[in-house]
Amino acid sequence: MSFASPLFLWFFMPATLAAYWLSPRRLRNWIVSVASLVFYTWGAGAYAALLLSAILVNFAAGIAVDSARLAGRTRARATVAAAAIVWDLGILAVWKYAGFASRQIDALTATLGLGHSPIVSLALPIGISFFTFHHISYVVDVYRRSRPAQRSLVGFVTYIAMFPQLVAGPIVRYHEISAQLADTARDRFADFAAGFPRFALGLAKKVIVADTVAPVADAAFASGQPSMATGWIGALAYTVQIYFDFSGYSDMAVGLGMMFGFRLPENFARPYSAFSVTDFWRRWHISLSRWFRDYVYIPLGGNRRGTRATYRNLVVIFVLCGFWHGANWTFLCWGLYHGGLLVAERLLGWDRPPGGVPSLVLRRAATFLLVVVGWVVFRSADMTQAFGMLGAMAGARGGELDEFVLFALDHRRTLVLVLAVGVVLLPASPGFGRILERGGILERGRGRAARWAVGAARASVTWVAAPYAAVLVAAGTFSPFLYYQF
Repeated sequence: MSFASPLFLWFFMPATLAAYWLSPRRLRNWIVSVASLVFYTWGAGAYAALLLSAILVNFAAGIAVDSARLAGRTRARATVAAAAIVWDLGILAVWKYAGFASRQIDALTATLGLGHSPIVSLALPIGISFFTFHHISYVVDVYRRSRPAQRSLVGFVTYIAMFPQLVAGPIVRYHEISAQLADTARDRFADFAAGFPRFALGLAKKVIVADTVAPVADAAFASGQPSMATGWIGALAYTVQIYFDFSGYSDMAVGLGMMFGFRLPENFARPYSAFSVTDFWRRWHISLSRWFRDYVYIPLGGNRRGTRATYRNLVVIFVLCGFWHGANWTFLCWGLYHGGLLVAERLLGWDRPPGGVPSLVLRRAATFLLVVVGWVVFRSADMTQAFGMLGAMAGARGGELDEFVLFALDHRRTLVLVLAVGVVLLPASPGFGRILERGGILERGRGRAARWAVGAARASVTWVAAPYAAVLVAAGTFSPFLYYQF
């Protein structure tokens, strides 16, 4: 069940909100947890049993690690925590990576003349990467004693299976939400007033922008011999699509969380306005970056063990980040590419903010170009296609736009693509109001006009763009979120 589907928008979400608002405080987490399990079962079917088994194992492990019986037994606590983490990683390894590993073994044995080996073929349970990381976060936080174990199974199910973030994040670390799980005295009307506009913004970003430019990107990447123009338009279309699709989902998740009284972490902060790739990763999929920082990078030593160890840790983190997205060589190469860029920036000192406006503009342009190149690898089905697209973008083949791209790039999609690129390239923190005020152009009190303009823009999204997006959904023009496949 997608957030951008008629079933969710007009039946599931209103029914769940109504049940939540009309229930007494003690039942609110029950409503969220039951609705979340129904939501997951609707999309995943029998794989809901896999989620439930992981929930029970980690819930029991947390209680054991935090028990008085093991309070002074460091080795026993570590053993229980490690066993739970191995269980979680084992689920991820089997269901997400076994097929990839078996194909590599088959290719190797065939190359060596040993014949073919069996190929494992398993359907990927939706949201497996996200709920696995939530479980690991919980066990580690309890083991570190940063938070006590969750004693309520309903509260634990609410944390793990909460439907706003279950399928595609943001990744919520346990210490960020443990206190919220116990606080059911929520202001329902204030929560709805804060959350609905955010949800509406995400819906508009997904349906009006991401889904509009998606056919352009699909046509370009499906071209067998892309021209230079086809390569660049396809790369820019996908750059826009993945941002508005994923940030749209995150906005909808945060907005839904607010409507149920939960404050989920932000996942994006204008990433295409970054002045370096290092800065990009402070702004893109923030919850994933912080998860790897807290649970992998810092335990590996972070930047505390010398320069070489720091560079090694960065590369390791981004190889894992690449493989986290999917079992494919393209994701591995994409992770290595970003890890290598971060190391290069540290060597050259480009991870620090630039000194002036000209330098900032050049650094932003260079960073955006590097990110776009990375998205080509990320989007490609294999490295052969990636090299073909990158070669075309570098000018290996001239020629006009591919006919299918030209067909897809109608007036509406062209306008949306141009406007979207313009929006994502705006400054990270526009300061036009302060600049005008310092220049004496605005008189005292005129600053209110800027606030009213912002309010009007938000209202237009809530009451104009979102209803239009809902009409598009009703017409069947929506598509699944890209991060559902991860």
